[in-house]
Amino acid sequence: MHAEQETATAGERRERTGKESGFTLVELLVVMVILGLLAALVVPTYLGRERKARAQAARTQVELLGTALDTFRLDVGRYPTSQEGLQALRMAPSGLPRWDGPYLKKDVPLDPWGRPYVYESPGQHGEYDLYSYGSDGAPGGDKDARDVANWEG
Repeated sequence: MHAEQETATAGERRERTGKESGFTLVELLVVMVILGLLAALVVPTYLGRERKARAQAARTQVELLGTALDTFRLDVGRYPTSQEGLQALRMAPSGLPRWDGPYLKKDVPLDPWGRPYVYESPGQHGEYDLYSYGSDGAPGGDKDARDVANWEG
């Protein structure tokens, strides 16, 4: 009789465990709603940080290119012309015996949105203008579409 009780108890355990294992549809829906809410909160924050990071990267690159341009000017006595462009920081333009570059270790970078920086010398805001049009690729703009330029603080 004792063996029968153990068998019945084990059978009941198996039966209860079988009924209790797995998730109900309601439980799965609750988990999906929670995941959806978390995604709705986290994704915009992540995208906002990515936009800010790209704008900061553009500002940093403009500053670094500006330092290279200043070094070019110290050696040559002038900034590269608009026709010579930023490539004058990597390869010596003809007729510049005092060129002591390259002034950049790598090729001239594209802006964080994959477009070339705009360089004009003489510039409208100083001896040269160096800028990126931001995420929209057009002059002006707000937030991450705002231009990043060497004459802005």
